[in-house]
Amino acid sequence: MSSRKGRKDAARVVREQIAREKRRKRALWTTVAAVLVLVLAGGIGWAVYSSQKSDDFTPPPGANDAGTGIVEGSGPVTIDLYEDYLCPICKQFQQTNGETLNQLVSEGKAKLVFHPVAFLNRYSTTQYSTRASAASGCAAEGGKFREFTDQLFARQPAEGSAGLSNDELIDIGAGVGLNRDDFASCVNAGTYTSWTEHVTEEASKSGVTGTPTVKVNGTELEDKSPDGIKAAVAAAGK
Repeated sequence: MSSRKGRKDAARVVREQIAREKRRKRALWTTVAAVLVLVLAGGIGWAVYSSQKSDDFTPPPGANDAGTGIVEGSGPVTIDLYEDYLCPICKQFQQTNGETLNQLVSEGKAKLVFHPVAFLNRYSTTQYSTRASAASGCAAEGGKFREFTDQLFARQPAEGSAGLSNDELIDIGAGVGLNRDDFASCVNAGTYTSWTEHVTEEASKSGVTGTPTVKVNGTELEDKSPDGIKAAVAAAGK
């Protein structure tokens, strides 16, 4: 009698172990399936996000093929200049090197690609870096990018302030010869805000961490003086 009871108990234990193993396997496959669904959904979501993001901006006239900067000139050597309109050192750079850059472009020695990044929004209470960069896109649309840029640096607001208002940006644009109504409409609509975000993100991806950054044919310059820039362009053009 006890022998039969022992065999029954042993059989019950085996059945329970088999049942537990089946439940464990079902739970495992359910988990795997859920993870796969999440991964697939995430992949689809990222693909949709990426495709929307890449198509969610319109570069202004005069931008390069990548839509990351405004091009001036067509020389054989490319100068990439990354600046933030709120950056005080960028203002100093422009004051020191603006004439040299203009000369290199006008003499046909270099092509200048100006990347108006928005790194310093945290130093403005109104995201001035983004607003100024977007407004520069509007100025490019009107054919006055360089003139507008020069005036933005000439009238650069202090870090930590609200920055120039949209009305003040519009006044500057009108002052350099842009059609006030067209320019105002572009600025107030934030037409090139998404473009500014694209410019800034691509600059970061390319290794730019601060402004001003100058690259000659893709190589970042340590010597950003007029002589340093001229020497780098001359060497790259050989």
